[in-house]
Amino acid sequence: MADRFDVVLVAPEIAGNTGNIIRLCANVGARLHLVEPLGFSLEDRLLRRAGLDYHDLVDVGRHGDWAALLAVLGGRRRFAFSGKGTRSVHSVQFAPGDVMVFGCESAGLAPDLLAGFEDGHVLRLPMRPGNRSLNLANAVAVVMYEAWRQVGFDGAG
Repeated sequence: MADRFDVVLVAPEIAGNTGNIIRLCANVGARLHLVEPLGFSLEDRLLRRAGLDYHDLVDVGRHGDWAALLAVLGGRRRFAFSGKGTRSVHSVQFAPGDVMVFGCESAGLAPDLLAGFEDGHVLRLPMRPGNRSLNLANAVAVVMYEAWRQVGFDGAG
């Protein structure tokens, strides 16, 4: 279904971040995809605590690897988020059905995975010079609310 956004976490490592992203996805109506390996169990208490009672409100897919995820997503437009991005998140016009891809907390997205994105589809979040990164859950929130703002979602749909 291409009327909503999809969030992809590739090899997430911290249960609390993923729990927070589950809660975020519930609130913006996005689907969540987790690409293995996961650095925690889906039964982890920190994951459940951070996601509170939102787990039942989110469609969460678990995929054995990147190829398995791509088989599910088909040809949908995908954007990767990385400090190596060539364009700002604010330079893109997002549309429902877009897929937002984020890497693991310690290393981000692997270079070979980034190489598979179309030109201009590896984006970065603006930060002050010399700063390395944002917390994963915060980065996903910034991106999702920017995308949501652009398409005019008001929380009613």
